[in-house]
Amino acid sequence: MVAKIIDRAIKSLKANKVEINRDQWLKDAIDAERSGNVVTSQAIINNVLGIAVEEEDRKHTWMDDAKMFTMEKAYACARAVYAHALGVFQTKKQVWSDAILFEKEHGTIENYDGLLEKATKVCHKYEEFWLRLAKSKWQQDKIKDAQDVLARAFEVNPNSEDIWLAAVKLETENNQYERARKLLGQARKVNSPRIWMKSVHLEWCLGNLDEAMNLLEEALKQPTCQTYAKIHMMHGQILTQLGKLEEAHDAYNEGIKKCPGAIPLWILQTRLEESRGRVIQARSVLERARMKNPKNEHLWYETVLVEARAGNKELASERMARALQECDRSGILWAKAIWMEEHHGRRAKLLDALKKCEHDQHVSLAGTKLMWANRKIAKTRKWFEQTLKMEPLFGDAWATYYKFELVHGTEKEQAAIKERCMAAEPRYGIIWAPVAKDVSNWRKKTVDILEIVAAKIEIPR
Repeated sequence: MVAKIIDRAIKSLKANKVEINRDQWLKDAIDAERSGNVVTSQAIINNVLGIAVEEEDRKHTWMDDAKMFTMEKAYACARAVYAHALGVFQTKKQVWSDAILFEKEHGTIENYDGLLEKATKVCHKYEEFWLRLAKSKWQQDKIKDAQDVLARAFEVNPNSEDIWLAAVKLETENNQYERARKLLGQARKVNSPRIWMKSVHLEWCLGNLDEAMNLLEEALKQPTCQTYAKIHMMHGQILTQLGKLEEAHDAYNEGIKKCPGAIPLWILQTRLEESRGRVIQARSVLERARMKNPKNEHLWYETVLVEARAGNKELASERMARALQECDRSGILWAKAIWMEEHHGRRAKLLDALKKCEHDQHVSLAGTKLMWANRKIAKTRKWFEQTLKMEPLFGDAWATYYKFELVHGTEKEQAAIKERCMAAEPRYGIIWAPVAKDVSNWRKKTVDILEIVAAKIEIPR
């Protein structure tokens, strides 16, 4: 009877010329939820959500209402807003996305999966919902359910490379390599560079370098792949692994001609020259790269590293000064510059860096490490939290934080960092990315990568 009583109450108030104060009623809904009367709170929302809201403003206003309720931790109210909005905007992908994200963060796994199931029926051409549902099933070890989701997704999106690749990943994660190969063989008919790349990558990871090279040669004949930098990068890396350094040099050169804007290709070429003891040639590669790609922070960063690795401290400092002139807002460069200073000059350099790029995660992490080096333990933790708030996907910050807790924290604090890192699923970082992308680590989970990267991080002094 609750919904009927609220409905009659509002109708009676309107009939008696009482103004319905929408904001006050929404506050009443929060109070009702907090006192345990969830059905009442939902009934209030369903009856007052549309009051004093123009038709064209409904979607925007209701999403703001849902966010407000979430911030107030009135989750039943927020859920009622999303349910109401989805009843009105049944085919709006953004409304579904917001509601799904809410359930992921504040609901149960059953609610999350249930909402995704409804979303795939209503927005069946939108690949993202299918992929999220399949991933959720896989994370719950419901492999057959995940396969069924992807099979249904194929029926409505037969040419989607994302769905093909999700199916391949599911099979490889479950050691079904032959099934993954068959899927990739079928998928290559779409002639997508990403699918060719994943085909090569699978064989590379499994140690079948000859088959990987055969696929690479075939891929490089496809016009769509010739300007795809990752194919050229893999070509050079596999040849390097085979010890064919001159051929790797040629492969990188060919890739650079086709993709002159691909910075990782230039860097791989530089490191190949360095590995052969040809520092002068490495410098030359970087000079050409900087001419074709001016003001690029990653090329300048590598330029500084080349000199530092060669033991040319003064030259590295000179290169850093030039780099900061060209890329004065680069967090990566400023972070490196801080730690190139002597002890007494680091704090001043940090202040300069914060003036130029106050909200950059690289600079923030460099500052965090400076606090750690000065043994300011409580302050270091605050800086770590601030850095991760800026960018939760920054793997280097998670690994450094974990290393810090290994030295100064308890087992409980260490476990908490691991859990938070796994939930964040970081993807990049100067140290994190090379470790995560290393073919020898291809089956490792986020927590394993965290431990490997943490072991590589030196305690700042």
